Amino acid sequence: MNQKPLLLIPLLLVTSCAKKEEKEVEAPAPVQVTAVTQDTIRRIVAGDGMLFPRDQASVMPKIASPVQRFLVQRGDHVKQGQLLAVLESRDLTAGAAESQALLAQTEANLRSTTSAQIPEAIVKAQTDVDADKQTEEAGKKLLDNREKLFQQGALARKLVDDAQVAYAQAHGALLAAQEHLRALQAVGKEEQIKTAASQVDAARSHLQSSQAQMSYSQIFSPIGGVIADRPLYAGEMATPGTPLLTVMDISRIIARANIPQNQSASVKVGQPATITQVDTNETVEGKVTVVSPATDPNSTTLQVWVQADNPGEKLKPGTSVHVAIMTEVIKATPVVPIAAVLPGEEGGTACLVITADNIAHRRPVKLGVREGDKVQILNGVRPGEEVVIVGGVGLDDKAKVKVIDTTVKEADDEDENAPPEPSPAKDQKKDEAKPKSQ
Repeated sequence: MNQKPLLLIPLLLVTSCAKKEEKEVEAPAPVQVTAVTQDTIRRIVAGDGMLFPRDQASVMPKIASPVQRFLVQRGDHVKQGQLLAVLESRDLTAGAAESQALLAQTEANLRSTTSAQIPEAIVKAQTDVDADKQTEEAGKKLLDNREKLFQQGALARKLVDDAQVAYAQAHGALLAAQEHLRALQAVGKEEQIKTAASQVDAARSHLQSSQAQMSYSQIFSPIGGVIADRPLYAGEMATPGTPLLTVMDISRIIARANIPQNQSASVKVGQPATITQVDTNETVEGKVTVVSPATDPNSTTLQVWVQADNPGEKLKPGTSVHVAIMTEVIKATPVVPIAAVLPGEEGGTACLVITADNIAHRRPVKLGVREGDKVQILNGVRPGEEVVIVGGVGLDDKAKVKVIDTTVKEADDEDENAPPEPSPAKDQKKDEAKPKSQ
């Protein structure tokens, strides 16, 4: 009988410890919550790319000639039409002078043909016709006389035949002279003038070609900009097809970014965008100017061009950048911090909604547009409800919780993303809420 109290002591200790552990397991989990708000959120399509100049011209010579002198250096700003370099052109100058003299010669020949040569030729042809006509008449009279004498028996037959041959020759010469005169009067003058005029045109074209060749010795800038490259020195040979200078217009820059194919449908020309340098985080505002009509089959991305002003020419072509294009603005939509979104069932997403009785309810949600650290909720929660943003990982549905902080603090001016400083009172509450180890 005296041993029964001694046996009850260990049993009471075990029961006390079990109840204590049960109380610790059932202690509400500390969580931090925030309210679901109605906010404006933007649909941002982003991609990485590289900067290019607004315009660029590789100035190539059209003739092969040594460089006589350069008038600009790399980094100099130039205007459109400004003289940049001069090539050797003494042989071209001589060729142009020769062509000028040839033109003068053909023009003189044209004047001579139209004013002197053609009338003289016509007069000569008329004279030839008159002489051949007289010869033909004299031959006719001689032939008639000899035929009469032959009939009277006073002349031999051979003399009659000779007169007949002479008359035939004179008659043929007259016909040829008359045809020549008709040709000169009808088409000869016009054709000779055309020939002389064609010679003048050919000489003039040759002169223009020589002058063009000579003008190629002066290299002018096709665009305004800055000299980006000048690979040759004075005295070196400039050859066609090899750039002599490179001029870039970087008053504006163009970011060529690759956008994922599944996000490219919402990108349109004229949409606002930002260009951010990867190394310096410097950002400029721009607009979409080109949307490629085809997708790159290798990267399955779409190239988009964003143009922006470049004051001070701080942005340099070839720099790696990040482009963010604002394709849509959604107003008055339910928004929660991205920290409130938890993995859901079957690969979905969920949020833990805290009711007035401090019970966490896991609700599946459908996400919409995400911008920075906030995300649009299409369905599942309503504005004004409180969702867990800290302490929700591993928390069961309908679990009892203890809200330790419901205030969403704004970041100060020095660091917008800095977490709020915990107060001593809240630290004390957090310590009290933590389960004590046995």
